[in-house]
Formats: sequence, structure tokens, C-alpha cells
Amino acid sequence: MKPRILIVEDEAAISDNIQFVLEGEGLETVRVATGLAAVPVLNSGPVDLIILDIGLPDINGFDLLREIRRNRSIPIILLTARTAEIDRVLGLEIGADDYVAKPFSPRELAARVKAVLRRTQPVATGSPGSRETFTVNTSRRVIAFFGITLELSKYEYDILKQFIERRGHVFSREQLMNLVWEQPETSLDRTVDAHIKNIRAKLRAVRPDLEPIVTHRGSGYSLRDDL
Repeated sequence: MKPRILIVEDEAAISDNIQFVLEGEGLETVRVATGLAAVPVLNSGPVDLIILDIGLPDINGFDLLREIRRNRSIPIILLTARTAEIDRVLGLEIGADDYVAKPFSPRELAARVKAVLRRTQPVATGSPGSRETFTVNTSRRVIAFFGITLELSKYEYDILKQFIERRGHVFSREQLMNLVWEQPETSLDRTVDAHIKNIRAKLRAVRPDLEPIVTHRGSGYSLRDDL
């Protein structure tokens, strides 16, 4: 199924260009010219990403962004003629995933849309025809194991995500600290071991018959690639 993109932009010429380029990239688009018109679209079916103009005629784009973020985690890219840093920071702090200032290249916007979709859409891994082993939703920072959502801490989520993205790769403790911790120099090797132990326990609670994480003595850890 094609990703469905909602374009909320009151300038028809800009919407035309965005729609033309996105559909040329194989994406499905829906266009509205006001913020209020976006609400029924969101309620009528799935939307994978929103391109939202801040300067709408009926409602401030920031206010609409806040409203959407009350109960939805849909990725949002803001469009605006404002270039002040405080506006960019405000948009990102409210919950935008990216920010594009006008005038812009529609093809650059399309590249940003695809990058955000890659970052936020669920990534499924597992044997063909079988129930997905791991499902990762990067937008919500949620990982499910055989359909069961795991209750993971920040570091547990980040470690397991690294494993899933590079199944079979052996990560040393130092590599994991550099990839996951903000200040790896302040952490100890046994901190990684403790988090791996916790992850294993949570996976085992779902499937006691499986041991997805492999210990490589003297080298580190990896995720089995044969599940």
C-alpha cells in the first residue's frame, strides 16, 4: 500500500507542485487548503505523513500541530515563510519532525518526506509467511516481539533497535555505548551487560523457548538472524 500524504497548504500553486512531485515518487496524496478541512481527512482514514503550512487562512499552523499531537503521532513536516530561528525551534519543540522554509525545491521536500517515512514507519523483520518476529515503530519508540509490545527503557529500546537494524552483526560493548549513550565515557561496560540482561528477560517473558540475543565471549553481542 502506498504511503498516504496529507498536504495542508492554501496556495494552490505550491500544493500543485508538491502533489505532482510526491505522486511521481509513488506516494498517494490528499490536499486541503485549510486547517479545519484537515480534521475530517485525519478522521476518515490512515495518514502516514502531514505536510503542514504554518500560515493557513483559518487557523495558525502551530495551533493545528498542537491539536494533532494531542492524540496522534503522525509525522509532520512544517512549511513556512518564516525564517526566524525561534519559529523553527518552536515547531520542533511542539512536535514537528522536520521544517522546510519557503521558497523550497519540491524535490528536496520529497526527499525529506521519504527520509521521515523511513525513520518513522514500522519496520518488520521475520521469516516470510510467518508472524513478524520484531516490529519497530520509531515514531512511538515502540518495539513488539511476536506482536507483544515490550516495555523498554530508553537505553533498552535503543540497544534492541541497533540489533534489529543489523541482525547477525556482533556489537562490542564499546560500540553499543558509543551508539546509544549520550556520554559513553561516563558509562561502564557492565552497564551494557545489565541492559542486555533486562532485554533478554523481557523477550523471554514473551517467548521462553527462544534466545534471540547471542553472547560472543570476548567480542560482544548480536541478534540471531535465523528467527
